[in-house]
Amino acid sequence: MIAIPILLAAALLILGFEMLLVLGLPTLAVKEMFYGHIPEAVFVQKLVGGINHTTLLAIPFFIFAAQLMGAGQIARRLTDFIQTLVGHTRGGMGHTTIGASMMFGSVSGSAPATVAAMGRMVYPRLRETGFSDRFSTGLIVSSAETALLIPPSITMIIYGWMTGTSVAKLFAGGLAIGVILGLAFALMVMWEARRSPIKTYERTSWKERWVSFRRAGWALGMPVIILGGIYSGFVTPTEAAVTSVVYAIIVEMVVYRHLTLKDLFRLTEQSAIQTSVIFILLAFGGILAFFVTLAQVPAFITGFLTDIEAGPIMFLMIINLAFLIAGMFIDPNSALILLVPPLFPVATSLGIDPVHFGMIVTLNISLGMITPPFGLDIFVASSTLNKPVATIISGVWPFVVMNLVVLGIVTYVPDLSLFIPRLIFG
Repeated sequence: MIAIPILLAAALLILGFEMLLVLGLPTLAVKEMFYGHIPEAVFVQKLVGGINHTTLLAIPFFIFAAQLMGAGQIARRLTDFIQTLVGHTRGGMGHTTIGASMMFGSVSGSAPATVAAMGRMVYPRLRETGFSDRFSTGLIVSSAETALLIPPSITMIIYGWMTGTSVAKLFAGGLAIGVILGLAFALMVMWEARRSPIKTYERTSWKERWVSFRRAGWALGMPVIILGGIYSGFVTPTEAAVTSVVYAIIVEMVVYRHLTLKDLFRLTEQSAIQTSVIFILLAFGGILAFFVTLAQVPAFITGFLTDIEAGPIMFLMIINLAFLIAGMFIDPNSALILLVPPLFPVATSLGIDPVHFGMIVTLNISLGMITPPFGLDIFVASSTLNKPVATIISGVWPFVVMNLVVLGIVTYVPDLSLFIPRLIFG
């Protein structure tokens, strides 16, 4: 029973079918072959009921907010402000790229949206200051990963929904891991700046920084509202997502007056399409998780690990390898839907904290976004920057290696993921 859907899904993937069919057809095959006695009404109930959850309401709103900010002035003003703070340092524009991606990620939760928004703004500046084409594209694509780690994160919302883990605790853990990944990329920028003739911007005065801060004031209010509201317990992640959309519309259309009503309708349509794709996958993922539970796949995996005397260390190594391979060939949300339902119960049975496991999964998903040959952010960057995919891939490889180093550290040092959740929630 386990082999049939895996082989069928692999065949569909190789033949180039859409992920909807790669997930859906094997699921339907399992239902007809092994659970034909289950009424069709139950199947439909699981399909629709799987996405009938208030936590998932945060996803369309964060997607919409990211579209608004990327098309408007919020992303640009955040970037300009960060440049006044670190632009004068060695490799300053590289550090600006990382900081701006982290800041934009803290209000969007979407890596592709961060690549699209940041790429157009920072790529010309990176090249102007002397960074190579390969390093510039690799840095833009990789820095966007922090958007999946620094809250709010759409990936963490989905993981929290699938596993019943507190989204607020996941956001708190992601804050630390996102900063660690950003610092790792900053080390790469410093190394590149030492070995190449990189220019720096002149140090800005405190008066200029104050002016830039005032220009970015409305933009900086977004992460304060989202993160402050969630961690203070004043709003839930879903309510914070709704607030972010209202705030972005008011700032971009009323305060900055950059977006028009026509732009609003266009961005709403784009957000609806992205949301539909994600929710269709989640619906079939709910069915898949249902059959995984019926087939007792977690018990099978646990028994296998017991037979080979594999403890948490080897299990986590297997997890990272599985996600790495999956990330090379399928989109991140599909990897999440396929792998988390059978593996999460095994992780908890081995005593692995759900938040720590969530950080490992999210970091793996982030890595999958930039892993050749089918990393989603690679193609978004290619389209945004009008660069060949081969050029983007050649620039990404060093950052993939750094990602693997950070992943190894996060995997085997749980306190990095847990110290902020424990600090806030006890």
